[in-house]
Amino acid sequence: MSTASSIDLDAIQGIVREKASLPGALLPILHAIQGRTGWVPEEAVPLIADALNLSRAEVQGVLDFYHDFRREPPGRHIVQICRAESCQAMGSQTLEAHAKASLAVDFHQTTSDGAISLEPVYCLGNCACSPAIRIDDEVFGRVDSSRFDRLVDGLRAEEVSA
Repeated sequence: MSTASSIDLDAIQGIVREKASLPGALLPILHAIQGRTGWVPEEAVPLIADALNLSRAEVQGVLDFYHDFRREPPGRHIVQICRAESCQAMGSQTLEAHAKASLAVDFHQTTSDGAISLEPVYCLGNCACSPAIRIDDEVFGRVDSSRFDRLVDGLRAEEVSA
């Protein structure tokens, strides 16, 4: 994963060159960059705009419209809280409020220590075990505030022991 100080512009240029000829290339390029680096750095915008003959504002507009694109490096762990109807019916809004307060961040933000980015997700396919969250690539069901705290404490403990 890249950080703001280690942006691999060569890799980004390679992605842009590889995908520029695709129909509707902007979204595939943005997804590929984020898949490679974990985010879409500001430095990528002019490269994309020039390759696709778009204005920088057009590229920025797409980045702003789709909330899944990160504009800053993510934390070392991504915690997503499901906001689908089933999870909402089972208390995800209370869980969201708790997560935001306990981590001292809002959605699309990262904790001050860079450990955790908090993001919404709109269905983890775990409706029978709502409310659900995903931490990195692992889905957890029936998560209440105390289980959330235990899971986050576990992440932090892993980092200390690593």
